Amino acid sequence: MKTLLFVLVLLAVVVALASQFGLLRGRTPGDLGVRDGRLKPPSMSPNSVSSQAGLYPDHPQRAYAQIAPLPVRGSGPETIERLRRIVEAMEGAKVVKADSGYLYVQYTSRMMKFVDDAEFWFDPRSNVIQVRSASRLGRSDFGVNRARIEAIRARLEGAEKP
Repeated sequence: MKTLLFVLVLLAVVVALASQFGLLRGRTPGDLGVRDGRLKPPSMSPNSVSSQAGLYPDHPQRAYAQIAPLPVRGSGPETIERLRRIVEAMEGAKVVKADSGYLYVQYTSRMMKFVDDAEFWFDPRSNVIQVRSASRLGRSDFGVNRARIEAIRARLEGAEKP
C-alpha cells in the first residue's frame, strides 16, 4: 500500500512539473485558418466544437462537435472586433492573430497549462461568425471548449453596439 501511494504521489509530482515546464502545451496546429470557406474539421476525439461540423458528414465527431455559429452584431468586422475585446478579457486567453474577418486565440489553462485553439471567422455568405475550438491534447475536454464558446456567445449577445 505504501508503494502504491508513493507511486501515485511521484506521478502527480512528475505531471505537475511537466505542466509547469510547458510539456503539456502540445504543438500549434499548422493547418488553422480558412480554406475554401471552411475552418479545420473538428478533432477526431470528443475535445472540440465547430459550427461547421455539419460540412463533414462522415466525421466521427460530427454530432458531438456541432455548435451554432455566433451571430453578427453590426458588420462582420465590427463583430470580430467585439469578439477580440471579449476574449482578451478572459483568463488564459492570448490573441495570436486578428484581422477584420478572422480571429485566432490560444487559451492556456491555469493549473496544467493545457492549450486550446479557438478560431472565429466572419462568413460573408451566411452572415455569421463560424467558430472552431479544440484542445491540442487528450481525448476529452470535459466540455470546456463548448462552455467557453457559449460564454463568449452570451457576452457577445449582451454587448452593446459601439
